[in-house]
Amino acid sequence: MRNSFQFLWLWSKKIVISVIILWIVSVGAFSFLPVPFSMVMVERQVSAWLSVNLSYVSRSVWVEQEQISPNIALAVIAAEDQKFPQHWGFDLDAIEKALEHNKNDLGRLRGASTISQQTAKNLFLWDGRSWLRKGLEAVMTFAIELGWTKSRILTVYLNIAEFGDGIFGVEEASIHYFHKSASKLTMSEAALLAAVLPNPHRYKVSAPSAYVLQRQQWILRQMRLLGGVSYLKKNELMKNNSGKK
Repeated sequence: MRNSFQFLWLWSKKIVISVIILWIVSVGAFSFLPVPFSMVMVERQVSAWLSVNLSYVSRSVWVEQEQISPNIALAVIAAEDQKFPQHWGFDLDAIEKALEHNKNDLGRLRGASTISQQTAKNLFLWDGRSWLRKGLEAVMTFAIELGWTKSRILTVYLNIAEFGDGIFGVEEASIHYFHKSASKLTMSEAALLAAVLPNPHRYKVSAPSAYVLQRQQWILRQMRLLGGVSYLKKNELMKNNSGKK
């Protein structure tokens, strides 16, 4: 019995150490290499197979920063994380407001995840709510903030964000919904894609509800208030400036 326990303990340690090493190597590699897939993509695909949904396919096409319209970069910042250029992975003010809101309002829960946190979670971890996942998310967020530039975090986020069932990344989303590459997205199209990000299974780009259309207009106003695509250049977030206004 004791030998069996020692054997399991030894193998558990080896697995944990191997996962940590893999994470460290991945953070270093993905600071410059294309990301082939995310753990959320894998989770969605495996879940579909387990439920015998053979029609589901996780689809994504990696594109470099220069192939992404500044409009969509600005839209996701305006919608998801307006303090992205300034913080170190966590927006403490947003966390405090979310905790206060969720304590007093048991209806619609408010999140406070930054783009950095969402990138770490989508790329390396699994979906769902648990203290273990949140703890690992904090560690991975700190790691990518330390090892990547803000521009790189934004590029990876845009390539792995989920925009609908099986649709991951702005290139796949742009082709699927607008029949064009991500480099050609207009402000209105970019704002519509960003509007569904809180819950791309509930909110649809192809059939936007009144709420999604209202959120799209709010995002467009925020994009203009931030200063338009020049905001990205000022904060050294994207190199290109080819998006349509």
